[in-house]
Amino acid sequence: MKFSIIIPAYNEEKLLSDSLSKIKRSLNVFLERGHSFELIVCDNNSSDRTAEIAREAGAKVVFEPVNQISRARNTGAAAATGDYLIFIDADSYPPPELFREFLERLTTENAVGGGALVWMETLDPVATFTLHLWRCISRCLKWAPGSFIFCKSDLFHRLGGFSTELYASEEIDFSRRLKREVRRRKEGRVIILKNSIQTSNRKLRLYGTKEHLKLVRGFLFRGKKMLKDRDALNIWYDGRR
Repeated sequence: MKFSIIIPAYNEEKLLSDSLSKIKRSLNVFLERGHSFELIVCDNNSSDRTAEIAREAGAKVVFEPVNQISRARNTGAAAATGDYLIFIDADSYPPPELFREFLERLTTENAVGGGALVWMETLDPVATFTLHLWRCISRCLKWAPGSFIFCKSDLFHRLGGFSTELYASEEIDFSRRLKREVRRRKEGRVIILKNSIQTSNRKLRLYGTKEHLKLVRGFLFRGKKMLKDRDALNIWYDGRR
């Protein structure tokens, strides 16, 4: 079986080299089990050395000019040739144990899509509570976090990929559509892996409580309309790294 690892990246020169190095070490699990993989980085109109760093690491680099996470993932998927697509954020990396569980559950549970739990290092009690709450929601509702999403390639394309109407929470929208399609066709299962993917805590470091509360308040008042407004989602799109 062949797996396509797709990494959307916008101005990620600070973290990308380390992430790719750790991802590649974990991908040896596939080779040990007789599988193959390809590493695809989608440069989402970066103004730094993101594309250069990705090429130096041996990744195939594709370009998406419209700065949007959904489009970057979809552009990477369009260039992929694997049986399964695995989307990993550029500031995240899965340990080998996660890929071992992933391969085992593909076989034993016929998993056709899903994600993994997310973890980050933080001593902030509010952030820790929020992180644990999200992990519970992700596990119970089978909502894949953006840091790690996987799907059978043919199923992904049948669903039309990630919604380009959304500038955030596109992974939740995709998870909900994925679950509906799997139930409708009765083909395989959607799962959330028990092992965690490690992600960076930079949003906690770079954005203060005031900015996070502004985001929450905006969503409470505007709902899904806010997720379609790129200018309202500065935490993802203002380029601060």
